[in-house]
Amino acid sequence: MFEIKPTINALMRFKLGAVLLILQLAITLAIVSNAVSIIQDRLTYLNKDTGYQEAAIFKFNSLNFDKNLDLLQQVELDEQQLRNVDGVIAAAAVSSVPLTGSGSSDGVQLKPMPQESKRVNLGYVTGDEHMLRALGATLAEGRDFTEDDVVVSDGDGRLPSVIIVSRGVTDALFGPSKGLGETVYWGTNPLTIVGIVDTMANQWPKSSFGENTALIPVIRAGNFQKFIVRTAPGERAQVMRQIEELMLASHRERVISDITGLDRKKARYDARDVLMMRMLMTLIVVLVIVTALGIFGLSTFNISKRTKQIGTRRALGARKSAIVRYFVVENALICAMGLMLGAAAAVLLGQQLMQWYSVPALGYSFIAVTAGLLLLMSLLSVLMPALRAANISPSIATRSV
Repeated sequence: MFEIKPTINALMRFKLGAVLLILQLAITLAIVSNAVSIIQDRLTYLNKDTGYQEAAIFKFNSLNFDKNLDLLQQVELDEQQLRNVDGVIAAAAVSSVPLTGSGSSDGVQLKPMPQESKRVNLGYVTGDEHMLRALGATLAEGRDFTEDDVVVSDGDGRLPSVIIVSRGVTDALFGPSKGLGETVYWGTNPLTIVGIVDTMANQWPKSSFGENTALIPVIRAGNFQKFIVRTAPGERAQVMRQIEELMLASHRERVISDITGLDRKKARYDARDVLMMRMLMTLIVVLVIVTALGIFGLSTFNISKRTKQIGTRRALGARKSAIVRYFVVENALICAMGLMLGAAAAVLLGQQLMQWYSVPALGYSFIAVTAGLLLLMSLLSVLMPALRAANISPSIATRSV
């Protein structure tokens, strides 16, 4: 019905063009399907809930130069001043800020070190009893820190006894819906889990342990201090404008820097991912356009080389639809071979990317959808040259040149 054998015989006489198009389709399928998979994974990450009210939170740094300053007393004064500002809901001095790509990481386990036991890596933040509220995270179980829970790290050897963790930590250590009231060990120090937050990303949200976060009630006052402030909706900008003047009013021998919204800090952390997505999107568009032009050009070239053959077939009674069908079938055969080769190449490339760059495994659905779209594009690209061939007059096509 579709004259497969004559079509294959014709392709064998123009092998170079067919081989080039097969390779082009295979390369396009392999690259595009993996690129789409990576883009989908990055979009899922970028749209993921972090557990924080990013648009209402900002951070800033304070660098003190006064060697005689009581650092702990100044931190307490700064926090109190921040909380008294109109529009501020909570403020806290912290060791690091989530979503920024900078901070401290460690692990907790079920038995004190050096005993071997189940262990979970996590990012942690230290601060006082205002820390959780300043972050805007919501407890799913348990309670917040109290003033009595907070330990001031001043060299007296005291260690905290409680901890608040994200659900990812308790699920990994104890299983789903467990962990509240259990004891974990931070080195050799036992910590009782008094609160669990369902979603609370740490400083490195796209890492393998990005959802594992711990809040530890320890104050470590230093010359360089970070603060986080949460404001009422719509009040952040006007509060941020007051910060430098407010902090310098209480103590001038310091520098206030990096007054930045948490959403902007995360955007900076994610900038490489966004750039990579844009580059991959550009690559996809370029590859698809080049492949479509390649199919169109090859089809046009083949028709110009077989003008006499087409005219003869038309003179012998072939319908226009038969001519169109002939070139569509020819193109479909080339496309099928290219897509089969490309599917195998896509799987191999996906495995290498997973091994080298820890990207997620390529789903077969990405290959199938990409192959289907390439097949449709291929058939559309050959349609115009095929219709032009069908309209060639037999008397012109068979004229000697």
